[in-house]
Amino acid sequence: MTPHTPVRHTASRPRPFALNTLALLATLSLAAQATAQTNAVTLDLASAVTRAIANGPDVNTSRANLQKAQANSKAVQADPTSIITDQLAAQQTLQSATVGIANTKLSVMQTVISQYLGIYEADQRTSLNAAQVNFYSRSLQIAQARLAAKVATQLDVTKAQNSLSSNQQELADAKAQRPIAAAQLAKTLGLGQTAVTVKDPAAPPALSSTLASLQAGLDDRLPALVQAANAVQTAQLQVKVSDNDYTPARTLQDAQTALSNAQRDLDSGRKVALTALNDAYRAAQNAREQVGISAASLAAQQTSLNQAQARLKAGTAAAIDVQNAQVLLLSAQFALAQAQDNSWKALAALSVAAGKDVTGLVQ
Repeated sequence: MTPHTPVRHTASRPRPFALNTLALLATLSLAAQATAQTNAVTLDLASAVTRAIANGPDVNTSRANLQKAQANSKAVQADPTSIITDQLAAQQTLQSATVGIANTKLSVMQTVISQYLGIYEADQRTSLNAAQVNFYSRSLQIAQARLAAKVATQLDVTKAQNSLSSNQQELADAKAQRPIAAAQLAKTLGLGQTAVTVKDPAAPPALSSTLASLQAGLDDRLPALVQAANAVQTAQLQVKVSDNDYTPARTLQDAQTALSNAQRDLDSGRKVALTALNDAYRAAQNAREQVGISAASLAAQQTSLNQAQARLKAGTAAAIDVQNAQVLLLSAQFALAQAQDNSWKALAALSVAAGKDVTGLVQ
């Protein structure tokens, strides 16, 4: 018999194609990570508003409308054949576009503030809810231990379990709200799919403008009032050009009726605008006062925590008491953050109602 020749097994060598594929996958993975890092932006409130005003779609549309109105007004003025009604219409369109872009900026600022603070509050609420879940988890353990020691009832355990479940749901809701709010802000800023992270907002400024100063010139700042005033001006011109001996009397009467209606609309719109302004001003004042109240509550809660820690050190309180005081302090901090956020929102609403920025964010 022929002796069996042993077969030498050699390690298989990676094929060049496999090596190239692995290298390509690694490169794509690194590129994806780099893209994810690149497509992320961290903003403060002021820079978010500035970005939205500079690049936001709403402001861009208003800016285009203004440029169109400017070109049309220039063309009408240069046209020696343009009649007075065309000249007035071009002038009014330019005025409306000028006021329109100013108010669009204010509206965009209000939207950005709301969306930005929505992200911030979602982050803060997540931290608070996480601390509450930890506290109620410990409370449940204590209730179960007390039940085993026969110094508590099953009802005590059930209550602790319900509190824990409720806070776990609130934590899940807070986490779910965060990406939604971030996507909304990214859209407003024209950032597409860019991940947005926000910094803690600065404290809202004090309301320095008086109500009287905001009421002054309101007719020239609000688009609705400018439009109503333009209607009055147009009607006045129609009465003027119809008041002669070669225009039918009926035409003059119709023009006079239109003027009366336009004047009533302007008066009504002015009353509505002033009421809205007064309400917004009062709301801004109330929001500012609430910030002070929340700050005082936070200081009191800090004192309570200090006392709980001292009692724990002295052996007259349990660790769970300190943990409870810590959670209450976080809750007070969140309440202050909400009060400050509400003050920002109230100032933004007042800016829109006044047609004038009182936040200091619109340049």
